[in-house]
Amino acid sequence: MGDDLHAGVPFYGAAPSSEDVARISAPLLIQSAEDDERINAMWPDFEAALQAAGKTYERHVYPGTKHGFHNNSTPRFNPEAAELAEQRTMDFFRQHLA
Repeated sequence: MGDDLHAGVPFYGAAPSSEDVARISAPLLIQSAEDDERINAMWPDFEAALQAAGKTYERHVYPGTKHGFHNNSTPRFNPEAAELAEQRTMDFFRQHLA
């Protein structure tokens, strides 16, 4: 979305390629599940690319959660983690979109 995106909050999403990280212009709040091997394996390279490009980001890993912990239609739903992630998301949006 380029410069039209003013804040982004990916929930347990796959990292972009390292070459694409430089194109990120919005601050990011990254919400991750603790037990999400495929997604978490991408994190070291993604974080290195974010740092190298001087991007603004923070990441939260929710203990005891699996991919999809915020989706209340799956057995992986974790209400406590989902509530905390939602609060952090709303606070982040208030900070960056107000």
